[in-house]
Amino acid sequence: MDHTARRAKFIRDQLPVEGLFAGHHWRIATKPLMLPGKIARELESLGPILHKFYRASNHLYHKSTARKLHPWVSVLLDQGKPKEIISLNRHSRFRNSLPNVIRPDILLTENGWTITELDNIPGGIGLTAWLNKTYSKAGFEVIGGPRGMRDGFTHIFEGHNNCHIIISEESSTYRPEMNWLCGLLDDRFVVRDSSFTDWFDSDTVYRFFEMFDLDNVKCATLLFANNGLKVTPPPKTFLEEKLLLALLHDPRLKEYWERELGEDSFQFLLEHTPATWAVEPDPQRVDGKIPGLDITNWIEAGDFSQRRRQLVLKVSGFSEFAWGSRGIFVGHDLPKNKWSNALQNAIEEFHSSPHVIQKFHKPRRLDIHWFNFESEEEQILDGRARLCPYYFAQDSGMDHSSCLGGILATVCPANKKVIHGMPEAVLAPCSVG
Repeated sequence: MDHTARRAKFIRDQLPVEGLFAGHHWRIATKPLMLPGKIARELESLGPILHKFYRASNHLYHKSTARKLHPWVSVLLDQGKPKEIISLNRHSRFRNSLPNVIRPDILLTENGWTITELDNIPGGIGLTAWLNKTYSKAGFEVIGGPRGMRDGFTHIFEGHNNCHIIISEESSTYRPEMNWLCGLLDDRFVVRDSSFTDWFDSDTVYRFFEMFDLDNVKCATLLFANNGLKVTPPPKTFLEEKLLLALLHDPRLKEYWERELGEDSFQFLLEHTPATWAVEPDPQRVDGKIPGLDITNWIEAGDFSQRRRQLVLKVSGFSEFAWGSRGIFVGHDLPKNKWSNALQNAIEEFHSSPHVIQKFHKPRRLDIHWFNFESEEEQILDGRARLCPYYFAQDSGMDHSSCLGGILATVCPANKKVIHGMPEAVLAPCSVG
């Protein structure tokens, strides 16, 4: 058995018996995905900028609800939400609370990289901690090091007693990875199911369930009513909407973002996010046109040629179709009639489940090495990559500090239309090289 085979077997043997993702498997990389130094440095600097963006988005929403600044913003972000959800969005207890874990989904493109989504209830924390730890033990230097994910997650709960990680049935796929992670930490950290309520006021709850699923989370009412308990991420659906990226690109808010983010950070985010629009029955127009598309309404986009349909339609949030590969329509990969129908449905669903449209950025092709245990040989996958950096932030005053714990790379075969976890994908930590 050669060195590569021995190393691949060592990596596989480190997997916990119960696995990391319930019922899911992937191909094992024989080495980390190497990132150019420039991209690695940019991703290192991205965390504090995203923390500022969340803070500015939170400020904008609350000013909007008070009708002191752009009242249309909160109307848009609350679209389709029940009254009890809107009440939680605006509750004074959570007013200044921000997500402590920030994970953007990033595509590597021919021109660099672009953020397609932001997630503050991400899966993969335990998986990426395992990857970093295991590949470090195998002799590689990985971004975040062997303890970056572990220490970053622990750091956000400093000053609190017990940390209860409450995982709903809907999110149960991620229970094994969080069980594994808690096994590395001290006994303050325990995974709980959604019926758990035996907490103390000085404890913290890590909310690993979606707000659209509250009817199936038995402890939710007591959890959000306990004023002494820290809950992270806070129950704010407006911070979990893809509509935030549409607001980032909205010309009506340019001065606000420049003031709150600083011109350099604002331009950095614009350069690294695709143009995004809210799909509204009566869209915002500049000189009679939807900015950047030269149309007056979204019905016209249904008649676009395949070349002009370099667009992606997505559910914005607060829906079981708003995460993973669900609820995504890639315009140029669909027949014209299916694209037009999807767009018409999105317009009709605006008041119950808003959608966004983004400019499509094609991921570049790259090679990644993986080990085929059936043929007992190293192979090369011609694929396209999604990067998921994990930033751990403390919400303290105007401090925008955050640390990069690690970066998960998901490389899918180049013929796959959407990059996500699948048996054919290679998962790997990232290194600089």
